[in-house]
Amino acid sequence: MTERSSRVVVARKLTRRAGRDRAGEFLAEGSQAVGEALAAHTAGRVRVRSLFAIEEQAAKLAEVDVPVHVVTDRAAASLSETVTPQGLVAHCELPATTPAEALESRPPLVAVLLGVADPGNAGTVVRVADAAGAGAVLFAGDTVDPYNGKAVRASTGSLFHLPVARDRDALGVLDACRAAGLRLIGADGHATDDLDSASVRGELAVPTAWVFGSEAHGLPDDVLAELDTTLQVPIYGGAESLNLATAAAVCLYASARAQRHHG
Repeated sequence: MTERSSRVVVARKLTRRAGRDRAGEFLAEGSQAVGEALAAHTAGRVRVRSLFAIEEQAAKLAEVDVPVHVVTDRAAASLSETVTPQGLVAHCELPATTPAEALESRPPLVAVLLGVADPGNAGTVVRVADAAGAGAVLFAGDTVDPYNGKAVRASTGSLFHLPVARDRDALGVLDACRAAGLRLIGADGHATDDLDSASVRGELAVPTAWVFGSEAHGLPDDVLAELDTTLQVPIYGGAESLNLATAAAVCLYASARAQRHHG
């Protein structure tokens, strides 16, 4: 199958957000992401429609229960968004999960990304949230698509481990969190209170939705007005600040530790 084959041409459209939204499908590239996608497919969490693989990769896929399309190196490269393609891509259906559905199990820890523009940061936060034991990641407002190729790669498969939902109604997402019994805490570098003080007071042990804003502009005023509190990550050295993904890791793990210790 070449880069001009109809299946490849159709799949290539999924490298753009408009194509993904129109088709309700996305691509997951590389052996790690494809392995996690197939595991999620088997578990019924995500549907993998097919795989595109160069001959070398296809030879390793004898046991999979989805169609495998053997493609040329050029066809595989046309579906890739990396400098060195691995020659293995999964064609998946977008989960139609709403924020309310993602929160149905009332998870005690959730990450909310609001106005985040960088797909690498967004995918890394999904990975961090998964590692910290969060129950869902919600993409709110004008935030990057979690199924952007770079975001999928940055999540290193975590995108397939926990519910991920998106909604352009940012305040509606916050309402859904509150309805699920979550305290809304915004990560804000200008907050007057900090993570350590809140931890000492025991405030991080309660069910929490951490809200992370734009890398450049932080959280907008209308969102800040809806939060229960804001906290900054204390900086003990000379660094000006932490990037979004690092700050999210510190915040989510602080809550995870507090919840486990309290429990």
